[in-house]
Amino acid sequence: MRTVTVGDREAPLYSGDMQWDAAQSELLEAELADGLPVVVPTLARLTAMLGGTDPAVFHGPVPPLFGELTGEAVAYCCVLAGCLPREYPLVLEAAIATLAPEFNLLGIQTTTGTPTAAVLVHGPAVTALRMNAGTNCLGPGNRANACIGRALRLVLTNIGGARPMIGDMATMGQPAKYGMAFAEGAHSLTLPLHARRGMDKRESAVTVIGLSGTMEVLPEAGASTPEAVLRPVVAAMQGASRASFGGQPRQGGEQFLLLPPEMADILSRSQWTIGQAQEFLYRDASTDWPIARGPADIHVTIAGGAGVKMTTLVPWGGGSASVTRRLREF
Repeated sequence: MRTVTVGDREAPLYSGDMQWDAAQSELLEAELADGLPVVVPTLARLTAMLGGTDPAVFHGPVPPLFGELTGEAVAYCCVLAGCLPREYPLVLEAAIATLAPEFNLLGIQTTTGTPTAAVLVHGPAVTALRMNAGTNCLGPGNRANACIGRALRLVLTNIGGARPMIGDMATMGQPAKYGMAFAEGAHSLTLPLHARRGMDKRESAVTVIGLSGTMEVLPEAGASTPEAVLRPVVAAMQGASRASFGGQPRQGGEQFLLLPPEMADILSRSQWTIGQAQEFLYRDASTDWPIARGPADIHVTIAGGAGVKMTTLVPWGGGSASVTRRLREF
């Protein structure tokens, strides 16, 4: 049986006639699976996933066990997760993004807290990959969202070695540690996040976010003004900060607010800019509990479908900064 190196393991490539049940048992026993059924990895599937790219290119060590992030190892995880070959370049770029020092992957991987790496996709890649930026974008039902998020998580587990009780010491964990990926929507209120970070809005990009969970936020009853939409968001962000900081004030980092189109419409009708929304969220928070380093670090992102319910992505209290990379393949 041929094998490929994935982190600290020699991962098997099965023949096409391998029994599905037997492969599942072996991969789970080898700690290459996440507890859910995986696609049986074969040489044909791995070759198709790589699509002619160099499998041996080394992109860096992945903590905590510092396995080598190679194209082949990432492609293997993509096969397990059920990705299509056109999704492999995105997963690879997301994995490379997690290695940026400001992302603090070692902390995210080894803490007893709940953080994981979430994937946010911007630009034409959203349409090309048929990702979901609308209704239930954080939930089930979209194959690309589910498989891309799961593939990155398998990269962090299998290549990085963040397995429970080995590298991953989470007291509880969270469901998003199976995988979390979604797409950014479009609205006249704001440019997409990657464009606000200096890229061309016509380009595609991927952002990785270190988050501890999500929180649903409703606007004030009968909300018809930007202030009525955003005041509960401040309360949610501040409450999450107090809880995650253990009652000890700390310097704020980043915040992400996922704003559905109906709420974005209210801000637009009042002729608010994204900068005004960020400034309001930052200034309305109590100064002894800063929710972010500054207004520009509160990232208001269009996502979701019909309805008024917003979502904040709860940041990890240990400290992590999101990282965005261009996707040149789309």
